[in-house]
Amino acid sequence: MHSTLLPSVFPWKKDYHKRDIPADALASVIVTILLIPQSLAYAMLAGLPAQMGLYASILPLLAYAVFGSSRVLAVGPVAIISLLTASTISQYTGEQAIQAAMLLAAISGALLVLMGLLRLGWFASLLSHAVMSGFIFGSALLIALGQLKHFLGFPLAGHTLPDMLNSFVHNHSAFSSLALVLGLASLGLLILSRQYASALLKRCGVSEHNAELFGKAGPIVVIVIAILLVKFLGLDQQGLSIVASIPAGLPDLQLPEFNGPLARDLFPAALMISLIGFVESVSVAQSLAAKRRQRIEPDQELLGLGAANMAAACSGAYPVTGGFARSVVSFDAGALSPMAGVFTAIGIAMTCLFLTPLFYYLPHATLAATIIVAVSSLLDWHSIRDTWRVSKVDFIALITTLSLVLLQGVETGIFAGVAISLALHLWKTSRPHIAEVGLMPGTQHFRNKDRHSVICSGAVLSARVDESLYFANIRYLEDKLYAEAISREGVEHVVLMCSAINSIDYSALEGLESLNQRLHHAGIRFHLSEVKGPVMDQLQKSRFLQSLSGQVFLSQYQAFNQLCNELDATLTPRI
Repeated sequence: MHSTLLPSVFPWKKDYHKRDIPADALASVIVTILLIPQSLAYAMLAGLPAQMGLYASILPLLAYAVFGSSRVLAVGPVAIISLLTASTISQYTGEQAIQAAMLLAAISGALLVLMGLLRLGWFASLLSHAVMSGFIFGSALLIALGQLKHFLGFPLAGHTLPDMLNSFVHNHSAFSSLALVLGLASLGLLILSRQYASALLKRCGVSEHNAELFGKAGPIVVIVIAILLVKFLGLDQQGLSIVASIPAGLPDLQLPEFNGPLARDLFPAALMISLIGFVESVSVAQSLAAKRRQRIEPDQELLGLGAANMAAACSGAYPVTGGFARSVVSFDAGALSPMAGVFTAIGIAMTCLFLTPLFYYLPHATLAATIIVAVSSLLDWHSIRDTWRVSKVDFIALITTLSLVLLQGVETGIFAGVAISLALHLWKTSRPHIAEVGLMPGTQHFRNKDRHSVICSGAVLSARVDESLYFANIRYLEDKLYAEAISREGVEHVVLMCSAINSIDYSALEGLESLNQRLHHAGIRFHLSEVKGPVMDQLQKSRFLQSLSGQVFLSQYQAFNQLCNELDATLTPRI
């Protein structure tokens, strides 16, 4: 952990050598080939001019290279953030939408930098894996369904499933068979290239590693084919929608126009984009870093992503984050440092300067097919199945988030998902697992009497609570232990085994005092065992230890042995 709030600059440079440059340069060529069609497609998904996707792949990559800690994370426009941007700025049009997108990037960047300086990387843990899975799955479905408008040739307004269905009913008469044929053909070619391109290259004598890498270039090949078909067959003259003119040249460096009311409207979405982008980016960066026995600094990543988004805002772009597909390609291509991102930015800049006229005849249907194939990997059915098997509570959070994303929109879905996760956590921990424990024969260990053959005493009730104690669960524990103690004839001692209690709040202390008093009035002494240091510190600050009718034992074995000897109690095996 850093001892200062000042950000590190080029945190990876100390281990970088000149001999690493060729590997980074080669990886950048592969990533650039992949990034060009994705940048254009994601800008379209965000409802912004195509060139903004290219702009989002230049200066943000340079800014991340200065502050980011991951060596292979490929920063740029991604599908989920593009969808969030589209839903946020949908009420604006033209130049106002562009300014809103740039301001959205600026606010997101400022929030990320602030969180990084304050070491608030933990804040993203509010987005549980179940909520993120439901959000990503629902968003991927919305993205894929939203691209059908380019296949069908008529608009599908809205960012929810009901809105899209309603728009389909009212606009289906404008159906274009030409767009559908080209879109399906592009989709088929992209799927075939993803599945068979690498194998075909291997048969042609290309090495396995190179075949896997160059097989990723399928989208650019499909785009070239589509452009040639449109140009030489004059499909644009037959009503096919195309990208048309993309302004050549690099973006102007200027701050977005600050608008107070607009900034207030964008702030909730900017916060959500910041958190989601950070969680997605860090997850990718950590998984790839682990493969090379490297590590990343989450707080440094906040600074890197914040700088990238602020750079996007200053260069005519919209919010960015680390992309999964591009990062994996960069990793597989042998990228060793963020210098690969620098070289990629140079490649995209060259594209903006010299190649944009080549994309004039690029059909929107082909870009839509590119997006559908890209987000198909986000439809993780196994995650839904596994969540159902492991935790029904998490499954409820996942399905609720997914459903609300589809029916009410991405903002409502993610905020409701977080709220539901917290509510379910409170509900779950408010009913902690409480086990009566007994001594394992021949040992000093205590285990659940319902799971093991143990030795118990009729006069000593030994119980273990498997949860920290706080306001939501103390009443449940108090009532459960009291009811169990007085329902049994002959119980003279209750020993609460505290080995699983990591913290305790004021309400829980009050509850333990109440339990101690209620048991005392019933003629039963209350004891604690195996209390952890931080919990004992809290107990010593309260009145509880002075009023405790029993003792605090170092171990459950000591408590059980001493109390049974004092009582000369009969020990009974429990099967």
